[in-house]
Amino acid sequence: MTDDSQRNFRSVYYEKVGFRGVEEKKSLEILLKDDRLDTEKLCTFSQRFPLPSMYRALVWKVLLGILPPHHESHAKVMMYRKEQYSDVLHALKVVRFVSDATPQAEVYLRMYQLESGKLPRSPSFPLEPEDEVFLAIAKAMEEMVEDSVDCYWITRRFVNQLNTKYRDSLPQLPKAFEQYLTLEDGRLLTHLKTCSAAPKLPYDLWFKRCFAGCLPESSLQRVWDKVVSGSCKILVFVAVEILLTFKIKVMALSSAEKITKFLENIPQDSSDAIVSKAIDLWHKHCGTPVHSS
Repeated sequence: MTDDSQRNFRSVYYEKVGFRGVEEKKSLEILLKDDRLDTEKLCTFSQRFPLPSMYRALVWKVLLGILPPHHESHAKVMMYRKEQYSDVLHALKVVRFVSDATPQAEVYLRMYQLESGKLPRSPSFPLEPEDEVFLAIAKAMEEMVEDSVDCYWITRRFVNQLNTKYRDSLPQLPKAFEQYLTLEDGRLLTHLKTCSAAPKLPYDLWFKRCFAGCLPESSLQRVWDKVVSGSCKILVFVAVEILLTFKIKVMALSSAEKITKFLENIPQDSSDAIVSKAIDLWHKHCGTPVHSS
C-alpha cells in the first residue's frame, strides 16, 4: 500500500469510527489561531478535508460572512447578530406569525421572509417552492447546528449563496450529472433514458435542496462543507455515486416512477460510504478547487 493510499484508508477509517485525522485537525487549529483568519486557506482546507464537528459552525460562519476574519470582532458581531435575531423574532410574535409552538425551522423561514420583504399577508398562505427549499435546508441545519441564532444565520446565508453565487451553476448540474454518469457507467444512463426516467430524476431534491431530506445530516454535513467553501459541483458526484451504489436495484426497475420514488427514499445505511466515494469521485474529476462551482 502506498503512503497516499494508507493515508486515505486511515482518513476513511477515522471518519467511520467517529473522529477525524489528527494531522488535519492540527492543521485547522493552526489556521484558526491566526489573528486574522485566512478565508482562502480555510476554503482550501474545507475542500480537501471534512471539518471536525467542533469547528464546523465557526468555519461556516466565517466562510459565509456571518463573522469577519478578525478574531477580536467575533464577540461583538455575534452580539449584533443575536440582537437582530431577537428583534425579528419579537416582531413576528407581535404580528402573530409565530408562537412558542411554531416549529423552529418554520420560525427561521418566517424570519427570512420578513427580512427579505417576502412575508405573506397570512401564515395560512401556501408556501412557495423556494420556501419549501428553505424549510428543508433549515430542518437539516437544525440537526447540524445546536445554537438557534447560529442555525438561523447559517441557513440564511447558505440559501443566499445558492440563490446568488450558484444561481447560474445549479441549472447546469443535471447536464453535468449525465456527463459524469456516462463516464462512470454509461449503461446506467442508457437504462435511465430507455425508461424515460432521466428527465424525471429528483433533481430538485438533489440540487436545489442539496440533498436535505435525502441523506442523514451526519453524512450531509460533509457534502455541505464543500458547498459552503466554494463548490456546488460536489452535488453532482453525490448523485452519481447514489446511482452507482444502487445500480443493481435501479437496473431492475423498469418504470420512471419507480426509479424516482426509490431515489427519493434511498436506504440510509449506505450514506457515509456514498459521501466518501462521491468526494473521491469529485477529486478525481475536478481536483481540489478552491472557489470553482
